Amino acid sequence: MLKSFKTAIAATAFSIALAGAAFAATGEFDGMCTQGLASGQKVKTDCSINSQVDGKTYCFGNEDAKTEFMKDPKGNLAKAQATYSKM
Repeated sequence: MLKSFKTAIAATAFSIALAGAAFAATGEFDGMCTQGLASGQKVKTDCSINSQVDGKTYCFGNEDAKTEFMKDPKGNLAKAQATYSKM
């Protein structure tokens, strides 16, 4: 009985991890790096590095891109939107 209980816990934990991964894979700009777009580049990400601004999730290719974006989120977001709208 203890073995089946442990198996059920493991299955639940695995399901939660998959749900978290699915959530992490979504974001504005079709999951492209927001700072990359702000710099005029198209960089696809898995959105595992992300941040929320005004209730929306933005993805980044790496921590450096996220840090750079957060120095001026509104300005960088405007640049990213301009680049994205041209694609």
